[in-house]
Amino acid sequence: MVAKKPKAELVRCSWAKPSNPLYLEYHDNEWGRPCHDERRLFEMLNLEGAQAGLSWETILNKRAGYREAFDDWDASRIARYDARKLARLMNNPGIVRNRLKLAATVTNARAYLELVKTEGGLDPYLWSHLDGVPIRNAWSGRGDVPARTELSDLLSKDLARRGFKFVGSTIIYAYMQAIGMVNDHSIDCFCYRRRERAKRS
Repeated sequence: MVAKKPKAELVRCSWAKPSNPLYLEYHDNEWGRPCHDERRLFEMLNLEGAQAGLSWETILNKRAGYREAFDDWDASRIARYDARKLARLMNNPGIVRNRLKLAATVTNARAYLELVKTEGGLDPYLWSHLDGVPIRNAWSGRGDVPARTELSDLLSKDLARRGFKFVGSTIIYAYMQAIGMVNDHSIDCFCYRRRERAKRS
């Protein structure tokens, strides 16, 4: 009987933590994949802001808590939150209890609803800057990836002008990576190769 060869372990970006199934799921099936779903685009914008000063793993571990606390990211409902609702959120252990970040989420919901009126939503607004085509980079490792770019600077300033909070350029570049506006998987990562195969097919 011929012994079966052991299955080769998938190579991933160095930041993907194999010890956390949520992290692997996020890396393998979400990060770097183009997103055009309005609710998820709004969710990720706020989660990236919530991460400021914290690890992304902290946010991922609380993601389900955020969805429950913020009405499954229904912007029209969040925009109506008042001081009493914010006080209740401050007592919710399922989310990051930072008063400024929680208030920013409500502000962002109101700014988002205005963006829907003027631009049609985050999807047309964001992707119009790339003509709908993601930026495909070719980094060898995490140290090569920039923290910000000219486009993230531009979007950061414009979103702030429109009233959004926690939208600094570094946060916006991380957001661009998360929603697949830019493919920053390292070239040895199986997700990078998968994207290349999809492009050729």
